[in-house]
This record gives sequence, C-alpha cells and structure tokens, in this order.
Amino acid sequence: MELIGTLWQYIQTRRLAKRFHTRQELACWQEKQVQKLLRYVLPRSPFYRERIGSDPLHGWKTISPIEKREMMEHFDLLNTAGIKRDEALRIAEEAEETRDFTPKIGEVTVGLSSGTSGSRGIFLVGPDERVRWAGAILAKALPGPLWEKQRVAFFLRANSNLYTSVKRKRLQFAFFDLLLSLEAHIAHLQQYQPTILVAPPSMLRLLAVAKQEGSLDIRPGKVISVAEVLDPIDEEVIREAFGGPVHQIYQCTEGFLAATCSHGTLHVNEDILVMEKEYLDEEKTRFHPIITDFSRYTQPMIRYRLNDILTERKDPCPCGSVFLALEQIEGRADDIFYFPSAKGADGSAERGEGLRPFFPDFVRRAVMTASQGIEEYIVRQKSPEHVEVSLVISSGYRREDVEEDVRRKLQREIERQGYAGPEIVFSPYQPPERGRKLRRVERMFQPDER
Repeated sequence: MELIGTLWQYIQTRRLAKRFHTRQELACWQEKQVQKLLRYVLPRSPFYRERIGSDPLHGWKTISPIEKREMMEHFDLLNTAGIKRDEALRIAEEAEETRDFTPKIGEVTVGLSSGTSGSRGIFLVGPDERVRWAGAILAKALPGPLWEKQRVAFFLRANSNLYTSVKRKRLQFAFFDLLLSLEAHIAHLQQYQPTILVAPPSMLRLLAVAKQEGSLDIRPGKVISVAEVLDPIDEEVIREAFGGPVHQIYQCTEGFLAATCSHGTLHVNEDILVMEKEYLDEEKTRFHPIITDFSRYTQPMIRYRLNDILTERKDPCPCGSVFLALEQIEGRADDIFYFPSAKGADGSAERGEGLRPFFPDFVRRAVMTASQGIEEYIVRQKSPEHVEVSLVISSGYRREDVEEDVRRKLQREIERQGYAGPEIVFSPYQPPERGRKLRRVERMFQPDER
C-alpha cells in the first residue's frame, strides 16, 4: 500500500505543478485544502479548536501566528494523535543517543530538530503523511523519472523513518551520519558512488575540496543543499568541483517548504502549504514566512511563523510556475545584526534613536566583495559596538591586507546605511563542531538586552 500511495502522490505532485495558470486559481484550490484540514483537525486538537473559535472555516485566517515555543508549550493539546510531549521527547532523545532512528510511537514517526534557534522542536509525522511526503519529494528532487535507477547519499545530523520511506527497488538510499569523520564518509562514498548527493553546504564544501584534491572520485548527477543557508562563497566551490548547479531543498521541523526547479529557482511548495509574508523592510522583499501546511494532520501547522528570513524574487521564473519564487534564504531572525543610528554633528541621532536592523545579506556581500583572497569566513556580532570576523585566506594574499579590505568594506556598508560603525576585530577561523550547523553570519546577543 505504501508503494501505491507514494506513486499516487508522485503523479499528483507532477500534475499539480502544471495545473495552475494564475495565482487566483492556486489560492482557490489552497483554500479548499485548508478547509479539509480544518474539518479533520478541529475535532481532534483542543488547542486549535479553542484558538480558531466560533468561525472555524474562515476564522483561521485571522488568528495570531504561533511560534515554536508556543507549539512546544501546548504540544499535548495541539497534536491530533494524543501523543504526550514528554514521551515524544524521550523517544527522540534516545534515538539521538543510540543513533537508532527506527523507533516510532505506534505508527507515528518522531523526530527532534537541531535547536539552532535556541529551542528544540519535536516533529510528528503519521503514516499517510509519510507516504505523501515521500511522493512529493521524489517528484521535486529526482532529476529524471521515477523508474530510473538512482543512488542517493543523504548527509544529516539525524536519520528518520521519514527519510528512509523514499527507498524503493530502483532507488537506493544511504544515510551518512554527520557525526562521523570525513575520512569515513569519503571511503563510503567511493564504494557507494551516489548519483544524487544531498548534504548541508558545509559538508558539500568539504567533499568538493576532497574531490578537487583527488581523494574523492564521485560524479553525482545532481547535488542538493539542505539544512543550512547556501552561501555564495560555498556554492561557487561546490559548483566548480561537481561541474553543475547546486540545487536546494528548504525543509525544517515545520515541513517541506520549497525546492528548486529545473532552472535553479527556489519555489515554495504551494501545493503543500499556504505561505503568508510578514515583511521586514519597506521595499517588501524580505519577510518572515507564516505557513499553514495542509499536508500535516498529526501535528498541524496553522499560521505558524518561522524566524527564517526569505527574499522574494520579483522576476518571473522561466519555468512558468505560478508558485512563489524565492531569491534566497537569507538566514534567521537571529542572523540580523543591530547597530545604533549614527549621530549628527549636534549629537542627535540622524535616523532615529535605538538599534536598527542590518540584514545578513549586506554582511555577506561586503565580506565577499572585499577580496578575492577569501576562501571562508564567519562574522559574529558580539554587541552593537563589536563585530568579530574570522577568515580563511588563500595563499599568495597577505592576511593584513585582506583583513583591512574586509574592515573597510564592512565599515563603509554599515555607515552607508546610517549606522554608527562598530569596532571590527579579527580572530582565528574555527569551523563548527561536528554535527552542528555552519552559520556564517550570526548575532550573539538579544537586541532588547540593551
């Protein structure tokens, strides 16, 4: 039955991608899917039944968004399977400790997010949802038809029944544990010879370097970045090493959110969810997504706000899809730097008092365009007055010159936007610990602490 369900979802996903010709057609269809979700969820989820109130079929559009903290606080009343948070957490933590990710609660898959945002999240996926997810991701990620033989190498911090549900006779799937050594991965990859390589960009970059140095000889037909922000400085190295574009899958605890099309554009999976935009800038390009996932019945996500920063693409994609196109996943809310406004000659603030946001894309562009000698970087804001930069510099470049170029370029961009320039210091580059996500731009303090 799982094979039939996966095949049906695969066909449906391919069909839906071509069905909609206008945004209005898509919106009408999405509303019907949300109504179907609500009819199932409201009798089974006391949390949402109380939250949506007396007008359940239309009131969902006006309820206040929830976030991870609230979801975890009300976990027992929110999910529709009657699963208790403590039991789910115990199962997930045992899986992390033993590295055995097969246990479930009944037929429900349980997983644990990595907690890079400061709070861990639990995800629940029922058996029907698991089958639908498998069909959808196969339709969006496979480079060819379903019957072509593929060997997928999947690098993640934790495996899951969800991921292994995509295995089929002609589709092999191998989990590569990020906690293992690079040498072990290279030996396994040499033997496995994947046709599809899926990994966080920090791991893809290590594999790209190994390939360039001759210690790794694989030729995957498709390379897919997951789990971390794909920084242009890493994308270039990966693309050159593997000789093709780097595709992306945007997925997190909250669901399968977006995937790249054949033209390399990241499209929101609007055949799975509704994505509203909470804009962060006057130009209305950057936004926090608020999602309503009508494919998630066990752990409903209804008007759920993510702290990711997405940049909307303004030009239509050549593929012709009406699904929302993203320019990039810029980072998280805690990747936004905050600086005080510059002071005028009379000591008054020129552009308003208090701390104001400085988006991570400006940090990345300033560093990357400062010098051709930068191979890797991490920029951390320790306080509104203090920024720390760590660089890996190519041979043939003087460190003092490159650091001065970075200092000057970053300072100029900060001041150009009307902020008081911080002290910029440099420290030795330290890659993240094994199993932890790489964040090239990160703020280390809370703005409201000032």
